[in-house]
Amino acid sequence: MPNSSEAAVLEHVACAVCAADNYDVVYAAESGRDTDADHVRTFRASGDELLIDQLVRCRGCGFQYVNPRLSSDVILSGYMDGDDPAYVSQLKARERTFAASLDEIERTAGGKGRLLDIGTAAGAFVAAARDRGWDAQGCEPNRWMAAWGAAHYGITIRQGTVFDQTYEDSSFDVITLWDVIEHTPDPKAVLERCRALLKPGGVLVVNYPDIGSWIARALGRRWLFLTSVHLYYFDRRTIRMILERTGYTVDAVRPHFQRLELDYILFRGSILSQALSRASRALIKPFGLSRTQVPYWLGQTFVVARRASAFLVTTALL
Repeated sequence: MPNSSEAAVLEHVACAVCAADNYDVVYAAESGRDTDADHVRTFRASGDELLIDQLVRCRGCGFQYVNPRLSSDVILSGYMDGDDPAYVSQLKARERTFAASLDEIERTAGGKGRLLDIGTAAGAFVAAARDRGWDAQGCEPNRWMAAWGAAHYGITIRQGTVFDQTYEDSSFDVITLWDVIEHTPDPKAVLERCRALLKPGGVLVVNYPDIGSWIARALGRRWLFLTSVHLYYFDRRTIRMILERTGYTVDAVRPHFQRLELDYILFRGSILSQALSRASRALIKPFGLSRTQVPYWLGQTFVVARRASAFLVTTALL
């Protein structure tokens, strides 16, 4: 049971996919949640603390999510404040990942147009899209990250969530959510807002860590994406369900390889074993491999969907 200070900032939530409030516990909470300011600051782009909260599975649809969890206001406050130099240290590698992804996005969209990246962090994807001729912009809750990216790349990043902005409906050809959907307190509302902003037939790209992937199932509670900053855990079936229920048709779902520097990957592995992480980083340093960019996959999954017609939305909800 949460103590009185925890109860003040914790909230009970129902399933975000089917709205049922009946679940089984997958992983019990390991300890009482620390609700002071230092813990709230774990909600940042590169937050990597292993999950200590209770993870549950909906009995209605099988979706897995954290319940109870910090309140939406506390989560958003954590994301808005603080800096994140660890994240921006990897922008060159992220730019290479995004350049490859843009090839597929352009094929699907039939060319270049107006693009919005939600939760853009420091704007690496927006910059990559702009450099290829897109009319691209982003929005980002974190004040420091939004300002840093706008200054570094010379791009448009509006600070705040997508709900804080005044974008016109049906004004974007493509909207992207790179490693965002699992962080947001209300993924259904975000997807519905994206649909309103997309032009008819517009493309939505979602990248998320798949808890149904073989590597997630093999690692169990030690899966690196099972972290305190992730509120929702989709697999291929539940991501398709929530997309179809919010007005999309799904075109493609596939594994997504990302690039990071080898030293950074090993550093992030310290949440599993600090000793092994330190030893591995020390081992590669004399060989000049620390900053080598390497592709890696730990369950990341790339989804391409389209805004469906009103008729298809209606039938999907029946």
